[in-house]
Amino acid sequence: MVRLPASGARAGPTGDRAARSMSTLPSGRDELAARYPRLGRPALRVNFIASADGAVTVGGLSAGLQGPGDKEVFDTLRMVCDALIVAAGTVRAERYDALRLTPEDRAWRTAQGLPEFPLMVIVSGSLDLDPAQLIFSDAPIRPLVLTHGAAPRSSPIAEVAELVRVGDERVDLAAGLRELHARGATQLLCEGGPGLLGSMIAADLVDELCLTVAPLLAGGSAGRIAHGPAAPPRRMALRHALTREDMLFLRYGRPRV
Repeated sequence: MVRLPASGARAGPTGDRAARSMSTLPSGRDELAARYPRLGRPALRVNFIASADGAVTVGGLSAGLQGPGDKEVFDTLRMVCDALIVAAGTVRAERYDALRLTPEDRAWRTAQGLPEFPLMVIVSGSLDLDPAQLIFSDAPIRPLVLTHGAAPRSSPIAEVAELVRVGDERVDLAAGLRELHARGATQLLCEGGPGLLGSMIAADLVDELCLTVAPLLAGGSAGRIAHGPAAPPRRMALRHALTREDMLFLRYGRPRV
């Protein structure tokens, strides 16, 4: 275990040795996939990035937090999943493109007996989405939108995505995950946003958290990675802590029983 210097102490030679003792994030596709494996059971994994002081965005976007290794982890998590789940607000704010993988990542998937592309899943209660956005218009496979019974019955999104209604007046996330499992998508990845993650925590749906910590002090009014209904704290166990050029890559999982 890496021990940090006591409060007020300088990080001298001992602290430097401790930092160097942490494992380095591997760079090969197979090595990264081994660090972020598909699990032998249905699981929901979430992936977030935050600054060292907890900010989830810089200037309103997560792009300002990115650094060495982050894109490789991001791409690996997409490569190994069956379906990627994102909130509609994140789709709009981050201007999501279509879920297209590199030829090498697609070859890895087909070699594992997986479909060439994961399923794109968007959570939206209002269906306030732009059908011309690339996430729909350039999609390699038709995306799925989880919504609820009170959402508009007629929407242009129905022309570019499959609408699945779960819940009467709000999206029932647990029912949505069961629907995905029934379709064979058991390895699920969520990329946010914070409101969706907060709701998933409250519903006790999160099995893993992959958190990248950027070496920045962002300050300002940026939020944290999760907000939502009050819920009991969920105990997590650290699976790994990896570094690359001051970026920190943490993987937490529910404790094994």
